[in-house]
Amino acid sequence: MDKKKKIGNIYMNVFSSKKEALAACLSFIARKSKLDLFFLNDYGFNIAQQDGAYRKILNQAGLLLNDGIGIKIGARIWGIQLQENLNGTDLIPLLLTHAAAENLSVYLLGSTEQNVRLAAEHLSQSIGGLKIAGCHHGYFQSDDEVVPAINQSGADILLVGMGMPLQEKFIARNHASLRPLTRIAAGGFIDFASGIKPRAPKWMRKLNLEWLYRMCLEPRRMWRRNVIGHAQFFFHVIRLKLKAGRDA
Repeated sequence: MDKKKKIGNIYMNVFSSKKEALAACLSFIARKSKLDLFFLNDYGFNIAQQDGAYRKILNQAGLLLNDGIGIKIGARIWGIQLQENLNGTDLIPLLLTHAAAENLSVYLLGSTEQNVRLAAEHLSQSIGGLKIAGCHHGYFQSDDEVVPAINQSGADILLVGMGMPLQEKFIARNHASLRPLTRIAAGGFIDFASGIKPRAPKWMRKLNLEWLYRMCLEPRRMWRRNVIGHAQFFFHVIRLKLKAGRDA
């Protein structure tokens, strides 16, 4: 497995393709090893600069994969060439197809009651043989409301789609008690799988412009995150690079 490489103060796995990243994920599943699979975008990077506990969680992930054009450019500043965007919305269906072939079951946690149920229904229909062990919305008050249900479902894979940093903190907080061996911070995957929220056209995804499409759909919510957030991200990346140069 590829050694993690540093972007500022975050250590990320670097793979040349989705196929290579998928193989790394499947190796954990084949060995029956616990895997906390997280994705790093510039929004998560920014949060990690203000929240040391969250930064530690990202750095302790079994696999931390690159998501988005910001991380690709930021990695280049640190001398790392990223080939493919390894976002969860593209990678998770590949993992679920493998799960169906291996008779592994999946539990969905996150989004609204309507969306998570629609996502469970659509995934079981679109991925032949996929077993949905259960689902629950993401607006619970206590982990005790959901962890026992997840464990009793017998699921092998847990998808947690509650947004950063809540989803990663939930997985880390319950690392020892969760029975599904593969735990994935799924971001907006549940909403996309529900069919309620559309994805960007393929040509925009190829050009790493999915962020622009989402900003057009939700300008009020996404403007600050994408415009101001991108500027903050590059400030942090360059600041950390200059500090590393002074400390060398």
